[in-house]
Amino acid sequence: MPPSHTSASLPHPSTSVHHHRQQPGFKETASVVMVFTTDHLKLKHCSVSELMLVYTVISAQIRYSIPEELKTGTSVGNIAKDLDIDLAKISDRNLRIMAGSKQELFQVNKKNGALSVSHRIDREELCPKINPCLINLKAIIENPLEMHQITVEITDVNDNSPVFLDENFRLEILESATTGTRFQIESAHDADTGLNSLQAYKLNQNQYFRIETEDFGEEGKIPFLVLQQHLDREKIAEHNLFLTALDGGKPQRSGTLNITVVISDINDNAPVCGEQKYQVTVKEDAPKGTFLLRVTATDSDEGINGEIEYSLRSKFRDGTSDLFDLDSETGELRIKGALNFEDKQVYELMILAADQGAVSLSTHCNVLVKVEDVNDNRPEIDVTSVTSRIPEDAQPGTVVALMGVTDLDSSMNGQVVCSLSKDIPFDLRASSDGNFYSLVTKEYLDKESKPVYDIVIIAKDLGSPPLSSSMAIHVEVLDINDNSPVFYQNPYIFYVMENNKPGMSIFSVSAADADDAENARISYSIDRMNYGLSMTSFLSISEANGTVYALKSFDFESLKAFQFHVLARDSGTPSLCSNVTVNVFILDENDNAPVILSPVSTNSSSEAVEEIPRNVNAGHLVTKVRAYDADVGYNGWLLFSLQEVTDHSLFSLDRYTGQIRTLRSFTETDEAEHKLVIVVKDNGNVSLSATVTVIIKTVEPKEALAASDVKSADKDHEEKNVTFYLIITLGSVSALFLTSIIVLIVMQCSKPTDYSAKYLSDTRESYEGTLCHSIQYRSGDKRYMLVGPRMSISSTVVPGSNRNTLVVADRRRRDSMECHTRILD
Repeated sequence: MPPSHTSASLPHPSTSVHHHRQQPGFKETASVVMVFTTDHLKLKHCSVSELMLVYTVISAQIRYSIPEELKTGTSVGNIAKDLDIDLAKISDRNLRIMAGSKQELFQVNKKNGALSVSHRIDREELCPKINPCLINLKAIIENPLEMHQITVEITDVNDNSPVFLDENFRLEILESATTGTRFQIESAHDADTGLNSLQAYKLNQNQYFRIETEDFGEEGKIPFLVLQQHLDREKIAEHNLFLTALDGGKPQRSGTLNITVVISDINDNAPVCGEQKYQVTVKEDAPKGTFLLRVTATDSDEGINGEIEYSLRSKFRDGTSDLFDLDSETGELRIKGALNFEDKQVYELMILAADQGAVSLSTHCNVLVKVEDVNDNRPEIDVTSVTSRIPEDAQPGTVVALMGVTDLDSSMNGQVVCSLSKDIPFDLRASSDGNFYSLVTKEYLDKESKPVYDIVIIAKDLGSPPLSSSMAIHVEVLDINDNSPVFYQNPYIFYVMENNKPGMSIFSVSAADADDAENARISYSIDRMNYGLSMTSFLSISEANGTVYALKSFDFESLKAFQFHVLARDSGTPSLCSNVTVNVFILDENDNAPVILSPVSTNSSSEAVEEIPRNVNAGHLVTKVRAYDADVGYNGWLLFSLQEVTDHSLFSLDRYTGQIRTLRSFTETDEAEHKLVIVVKDNGNVSLSATVTVIIKTVEPKEALAASDVKSADKDHEEKNVTFYLIITLGSVSALFLTSIIVLIVMQCSKPTDYSAKYLSDTRESYEGTLCHSIQYRSGDKRYMLVGPRMSISSTVVPGSNRNTLVVADRRRRDSMECHTRILD
């Protein structure tokens, strides 16, 4: 029969819809009337066939009704159709059912969603004395993950006949019994329910007895044999009767009891029970030997005919008669075995009270034992579906697992509440009936903070004292690329000696990424787009480890500092990257020898000639040697010394200024020409030098005066040449100085003040003729100065550790963005 859903497509309330469906192999057609209301669907059966298939969808539940004993493979309904699942996608959604603790009685076709019978269904075995008989199933579908409740009602068919516990029943009756006397007969039992259960008794035709039936509710219908006519033992000593028990099924089933009535003329009083029905309530955990009650019966006879013996007559096929013990003399009923409320809640016992007369008389005393539940079952957690790997960007509310909770106890002892630890980013959401829970995320996860969660779910019932159980679910957080690489320093400052080997590494940068696997694999590159090729064309960087290589040798005299950016890019999708500023300062090396500026020869010879009058006094300035060194600091600090001199007593050379002076006046014995070889050395670790030869000639005063005019003209030419060289030198140094200042201003504007490097270059000619250089570096609170001759040394440049890296405080500026965007400085 097609499903009926409570939705906007339903007929208007109070509208009746009739569906007729002919089941294969059945004689009748089931007719069902559905009355739709705003809350639920009500089914009214107009006529009932032998087998009827009915299901009703209520909210998020589906209910089917099938008879028992259906053949294996019989269709129950179509879950996919009833849940409006697209049949084209049903294979991908992994439709399946779970029956909990019940036997797998049903199966679902994963291709079309049809629910069918997979095993024999016996209602009396599944639900003894329970009506209606309901089997709860769970339908699980994925993509997205859903769970629906399916209830299958098993209706009864007349497959059990009424059965008496014994085939023969012997009854002894005094011949003095009066008409109308009632004798209770052992009742029959029918495992079916409803109309298929025991309905009536029928006695074979005779003139002495008739049968009467009384309905005792849960105890069923009890037959009584009623005497219609006085008995005469001398005429008939024994009566053989046949009692037939009939049910109401179609076709009707029956069971027969052979009753033998023995007529006796003694002991004419049967025992009488003290109560029509005894009732007692006992907790299921009562220990063995617990006293329940005492059955008492009285007999009006005297002597042996009044002595009563009790016996337990109840015979149960499931063996529950072994749970109780009856004292035959006192009638005390005690517990013999272990009771279990979850197995059975009510026990109906029949106790036979018989006297000890020669012809024993007896009666049946009915005892009803009700078992009271105690909290002796822990809750059970059944995880039906779990997703053990969750990406860290999963939206809050993402379902991690679905689970059902059950407790075999009843009432408050069977009510279960589930909980989690409070310090985890997960939450439990309960279904409307409280029997199902979904484990969901309650906030975004962060793999870098915690990559794995072991979630412990605690299920506790509401009994007293409460019982609990727990289950751990392992959840792994999957990494996504949500962290950009971060450099260990920002900015980097490196000091590199000039004259380095091309192709050798000069320093390295390093970054870290908090992500995992490919998302954390970093490659390095130089930002050539924003800084052009002027500085970066002679640099290369290892993509794997960030080592920077110089493709050419640096020359301090040509380039003193430069700046570039390094990019660090991870391998995630999309890729993230960050950049760092690298400031490089070139350190001077003593690679330039001093250059002699004056005196110079006028005829391109290697010697310079100086003429002085013979009458000069001691201390007369003969000439001054002028020299220049392109290096700075100690490498450019020049010292003068005499390598060769004809007369050590006549001339002196100032070590620092290069001035040549007379030590005394000339005498007649002194030679007219003197040769001085002067060495000019710098103060580098490996000193470099230059030499000049000066020839000093003494002339008479008149000749000296004439020669002074000629020398004056030559000296003017010489001074012009020296001035020209000085202008070129100072111009070059000034251009380098201005370039450095501009670079440092740009660095100062683009970086924090505390970490910007300031650079100042100054060249000047000393008043004594030697060109001196002073270059000052500043980085943070540290200051370095390279000085020339006769300047105080505030500090000396010493290459730092970490491969000439000046380490500054680690204040990182995180510049991260997706790598397909333009990198901003």
